[in-house]
Amino acid sequence: MDRPDNPILQVLEDYTAAVWAKNVDSFVALYDRDTVVFDMWGAWSHHGIASWRAVVQGWFGSLGKERVIVDFSDARTIVAADLAVVHAFATYKAVDADGLELRSMDNRLTMTLRQQAEGWKIVHQHTSSPIEVGTAQVIFRR
Repeated sequence: MDRPDNPILQVLEDYTAAVWAKNVDSFVALYDRDTVVFDMWGAWSHHGIASWRAVVQGWFGSLGKERVIVDFSDARTIVAADLAVVHAFATYKAVDADGLELRSMDNRLTMTLRQQAEGWKIVHQHTSSPIEVGTAQVIFRR
């Protein structure tokens, strides 16, 4: 995988690789120990790395032999000193062992990162999808 020149975009590449590998340790290593995550599934928010690790273990563990391809598009970054923000559209595609797509969904994703001794770490992440006004149904397709 090509390493982008922008270290913030590299975090997205590392996120993609960790999800594909279902590697909980690599995925969680992208986050600050005091991270706050506003995820779309199950809980209003997750505070701290232990809470987020439990969610990631559940997600990766639920996949069985499936894998997930994450594709980020339209990523934009803003960097100021030791803080950065990236926002992008994320497509998550579950595939079987033969690479056949089983299901997919699109999300909007925003991350705030802080430069630390070991690199950029995600201190806050927010995922969302719009809600259809007439039906109050979540829109999972961009």
